[in-house]
Amino acid sequence: MVKKNSEQKLKRLHKHTVSFNDREFRVIGQFVAKYKITNRAKFFREAIIATILRKTEEDHPTLF
Repeated sequence: MVKKNSEQKLKRLHKHTVSFNDREFRVIGQFVAKYKITNRAKFFREAIIATILRKTEEDHPTLF
């Protein structure tokens, strides 16, 4: 079966490691337990991208 062109472009090939201190790690654990998040990687990706998009929208150039 041949993959669609758009699926090939969306492969996640670039890895990045993030470290948390004990307090941050506990808060994340409580949050994912409370909201029944089963995929932490997806949660982190979505949170990071949402923050970037929101900041980009706030910083868009204006004419005046």
